Amino acid sequence: MTSAKILIVDDDPAIRNLVSRYLSQRDYQIEVAADGNTALKVFEQFNPDLVILDLNLPDTTGLALCREMQSQTHVLILMLTSEQDPKLGLKEGADDFVTKPFDLEELSLRIKAILKRRMSMSNLDPQNLTYGDLIIDPHRREVYLKGELVIFSALEFNLLYCLASKPGRAWKRAELLQKVWGFEDDSIEGGRVIDVHIGQIRKKIEPDPKNPSFILTVRSVGYRFNSEAR
Repeated sequence: MTSAKILIVDDDPAIRNLVSRYLSQRDYQIEVAADGNTALKVFEQFNPDLVILDLNLPDTTGLALCREMQSQTHVLILMLTSEQDPKLGLKEGADDFVTKPFDLEELSLRIKAILKRRMSMSNLDPQNLTYGDLIIDPHRREVYLKGELVIFSALEFNLLYCLASKPGRAWKRAELLQKVWGFEDDSIEGGRVIDVHIGQIRKKIEPDPKNPSFILTVRSVGYRFNSEAR
């Protein structure tokens, strides 16, 4: 089985070298970059499975780079964040985060968990989900609306598929966070992460995002997918 490819983006050479050596010893294929411009060039050539991305870079922000990379592929993002706002990266599409300073063993476990979640999503029943003009293809991980391809990040697709595969079920925010992100968090901040991503999905598939027909809010609970939407 081919080892996963990981791109490490951090302007601190000590962190780059330490993480690179540690993960290389665990048979991952590694490339590194110290800034956003270099990272994008390496990203296009290397086509990584996962990017370990620092929040603060000399020429851009990790958040902007996360959005740019995920607009191109379904790459997984593990954000390196500060303790002041550790969930900031999740709101922008990161799959997980670790706070600096971090333990290398914890980082390794997070990487394994993210890659495992991706593998489980790749093994989904390839049968398409069709609701009116909305088609969700889990095999290709693509979404079509009125015959047009709609670009989704990996997380957005996973969240939409989770909801659409069980239409009518009311999901708590904490349940979605555990199902899609793989960790438990019933805090208000954790719920906001879900709200942000639901908002982004609605902008892409709802005729009127402020009055959604596909993804409905269940008051005091969370969200459910409406299979009768057209």
